[in-house]
Amino acid sequence: MIKNLLQWLFSIWMAIFLALIYGIAAFFAFRYPAFKAVFGVMTFAYIFLVPLVLGCITVFVGEWRKRRSWWFRIFMPWAPIGLLVALALIFAWEGAICVLMILPSFLIMASLGGVFYGLVNDIRGNSLNGFAIAALVLLPFVTAPVENRFAAPSDYRSVKTEIDIHSPASRVWPEIIEVRRFRPEEQHFSWVHAIGFPRPVEATLSHPGIGGIRKASFEGNVLFLETIDHWEPEKSLSFNIAADPDSIPQTTLDEHVTVGGPFFDVLKGQYEIETLGPDHVRLHLTSYYRLTTPFNFYSSLWTDFVMRDIQNYILGILRQRSEQAVAGSTG
Repeated sequence: MIKNLLQWLFSIWMAIFLALIYGIAAFFAFRYPAFKAVFGVMTFAYIFLVPLVLGCITVFVGEWRKRRSWWFRIFMPWAPIGLLVALALIFAWEGAICVLMILPSFLIMASLGGVFYGLVNDIRGNSLNGFAIAALVLLPFVTAPVENRFAAPSDYRSVKTEIDIHSPASRVWPEIIEVRRFRPEEQHFSWVHAIGFPRPVEATLSHPGIGGIRKASFEGNVLFLETIDHWEPEKSLSFNIAADPDSIPQTTLDEHVTVGGPFFDVLKGQYEIETLGPDHVRLHLTSYYRLTTPFNFYSSLWTDFVMRDIQNYILGILRQRSEQAVAGSTG
């Protein structure tokens, strides 16, 4: 009884340990400077195939002596994933933003890997030869160089948000053309800022009208230059956005989510004021951005969420300021 229990525990811990070692090895191999041009982190091979293989390894070792339940096959691969994430955060191997973004794909693909190998084990028994195991382990490293020979597709997307403000357009307009420095008491909780994205600070304007330059600054010395291309007082304002990724400190944003980098860039912003009544408007904010990854279908879920959360954060403060301006003038 005790011997069987010890064997059961040993197989589980070995499954987790070996899968974790594989995950760490892949993590550094895909990030090693000399291999970046060959592999690259922002690849289908790393984001989806590495956790798939990790899940297979977990079940392969865990079922070496005895077949496990489907619960084991689905959820046990999450253990090495969790440990890998913890190590990445503790030792700052990766920023919290990137870790959070890849975590869902890692968990899902690791479970699929566990289920896949469980099916193989049910059909063939735990009898895969060494060649098959080696091919499985090397799969991400073989496919990544092939994948990198093809340019990632670019997807041009927009995110639209809106907020109702009980204030006339004449009060809202000054708040959007030049945003005064955000005060500490105006700041509020935001999921995006909680995971590491810098908070907006202020937006200054060189001069009113088309051609004016807005300098939008964020925490961590992140600066965007916004050139106004449409100016309709108390109705609409739009601007082209330019970001210099080399001017953004590496400690502020990870290279994989840097604005203006090869994977992501914000191109244009637009405010529109829709008048609903004498003291009631609906303020619309739209951002246009570029996304360039081999898996835009997955990345866009995160970028849309990030853009929407940042926009709602800004709109909330603009509403507060506009309504306070009205209250102050009538008080």
